[in-house]
Amino acid sequence: MERLPKAPKPDVQSKFYRAYRVMAGVTRIMGYGGENCYLIEGSERALLVDGLAGVGSLKAFVRELTDLPVSLALTHGHIDHAGMAWETGECYINPDDIALLYTRMHTDRQARLDYEMGRRSPGDPGNGCPATLADVPPACAVRTYPIYTGDVFDLGGARLEVIQVPGHTCGTVVFLDRARRIVFSGDACNPNTLLNLSGSTSIEEYLQSLKFFKTCQDAFDVMYGGHGASPMPNSIIDDGIRLCEDILAGRDDAIETPSRGGMALLALKRGANYMPERGGFCNIVYLRETLRRRPHPVIAGGPNVYR
Repeated sequence: MERLPKAPKPDVQSKFYRAYRVMAGVTRIMGYGGENCYLIEGSERALLVDGLAGVGSLKAFVRELTDLPVSLALTHGHIDHAGMAWETGECYINPDDIALLYTRMHTDRQARLDYEMGRRSPGDPGNGCPATLADVPPACAVRTYPIYTGDVFDLGGARLEVIQVPGHTCGTVVFLDRARRIVFSGDACNPNTLLNLSGSTSIEEYLQSLKFFKTCQDAFDVMYGGHGASPMPNSIIDDGIRLCEDILAGRDDAIETPSRGGMALLALKRGANYMPERGGFCNIVYLRETLRRRPHPVIAGGPNVYR
């Protein structure tokens, strides 16, 4: 497996953020702790997929990148993806993840600052300048708009379709851009897919989600995720399906690894480049006690078209 290429130099940067032009109408924004969100622009509107962790004003930085009206849509409700909701006071999110927005880690400013400072590495924004509590917007009541499989964001000349992929969280969604043949996937499926968290589904449920996601596989080539500079090929879905089946059959490596509040299992041994030694791109961290549960339903609530 070849080492993935390094990220290019940013096109726009500030103390808290770096912006990279992915292609016409698509910009990747890297946050203070190295996480990603994506600005997708149409002729009439723009959509920001995910909102980083809420250290610094992402709203102000996005305004430097586009003059279009911008809506915020979340792949899921975790701290490193939902931070801008405190600035906008509203967001699109699957209802199963709304409760995550209001956990202490999300609402407490010091907790969010500590989280981001703990994740920083030399390659992240900031140029060595530490953030302070004054740089963290306070939490507020957030108006949430529900999104489900089949819903569409029509930006004018650009359309993004919602696909539910419960796993990392029960309310995880991805956004499919058929015209550009790309998916914005958050943490839905990647080389470090975490299913060991309190809001995660079981391996059995995640397997069903990936099989549903695979029905859209022919519509895109790559996935741009919430972490890392390089996109993942659509074959990562097949990797994930095989890996879930191997975990359920006891054929994975099942390496003990530290987890919040205890120990979890890493499905496959990592190679020198962080990718699985066995090949492929998907790896999963999971709990032995949450292998099988009643499948979480993929609910179609529309389809609705948001303009």
